[in-house]
Amino acid sequence: MKWGIADLNSLDSDIKIFAGSSGIPFAKKMCKYLGNDLGDSEVITFSDGNIFLRIKETVRNKDVYVVQPIGMNPNNEFVEILFWMDALKRASANSVTALIPYFSYAKGDKKDEPRVSIRARVCAESIELAGADRIVVMDLHAAQVQGFFKKPVDHLLSLPIMCEYVKSLDIMENICVVSPDAGYAKTARKYADYLHCPVAIGDKMRYGHDEAAHVLSVIGDVAGKNCMIVDDFTVSGGTLVDIACALKRLGAKRIIACLSHVIVREKGVKAIEESPIEMLVGTDSVQNPFLAKSTKFVTVSVAPLFAEAVLRIHEKESVSPLFSKVPKKVVEEI
Repeated sequence: MKWGIADLNSLDSDIKIFAGSSGIPFAKKMCKYLGNDLGDSEVITFSDGNIFLRIKETVRNKDVYVVQPIGMNPNNEFVEILFWMDALKRASANSVTALIPYFSYAKGDKKDEPRVSIRARVCAESIELAGADRIVVMDLHAAQVQGFFKKPVDHLLSLPIMCEYVKSLDIMENICVVSPDAGYAKTARKYADYLHCPVAIGDKMRYGHDEAAHVLSVIGDVAGKNCMIVDDFTVSGGTLVDIACALKRLGAKRIIACLSHVIVREKGVKAIEESPIEMLVGTDSVQNPFLAKSTKFVTVSVAPLFAEAVLRIHEKESVSPLFSKVPKKVVEEI
């Protein structure tokens, strides 16, 4: 799909992009890609914790897209996106699309023990009831979460962008993709197919609902190989460090990690800094202030990917080609 300057400028007449409090840098990158101005709004948090938001321009009959990752402060960010949906619908927007680069509550996708909430379902229904007509997410922890929504969901993948970046590094010779556990092995295989390399799988055990898990062994030959650990997110960094140490013990040469969403706090950053991982590649799906202290973290922006999805949705074109290969212009923005 080719877009000229006139085509992009014409979008401004009937498309509007707004940013929630956690999505402002991401939305600005999207607007730069699209040649649009960011919508005028304000979000105020009162001293008692209440959130107030106001849209400061007309959105009547406009197709509106709201960027709001739900990650570093998930409860407040989730409530805020509900207010966005409601405010825009009451302002007579033609359609409202929630752009959620990271959806934290996707982890709560099942009822696997008595008396627990299926949190992802509750969140999905709430977003729809508040007024969302469409939802765009990326690298959900569990893809089946899409089934909790009755409205259309576009599930973008960071894999092509991550792989294109890794191909530009000097680690490609004798590379091996490593999944930290069996649950992520299917996605790891997709990374390996893209990079034309083998896969190894970590044998991980989790004993409770805390953030600690332990890698017991690695299935596959990693001796003498450059290893690329892939996962959708990390909170504590524990699994990453465990698998990296296991790979080093088994004779891995160099080790990098690629994550869709980097949610680590100060303790996790310190653990990764002291680990055998020489580079942590992550997207800008969340704005994580703790990463400023890391010397190993590299950001790959997926804002152009979301912008490209907005273009396709707006023009009623298929989004699915973005799942396997991204346009050259998006790759150039990495």
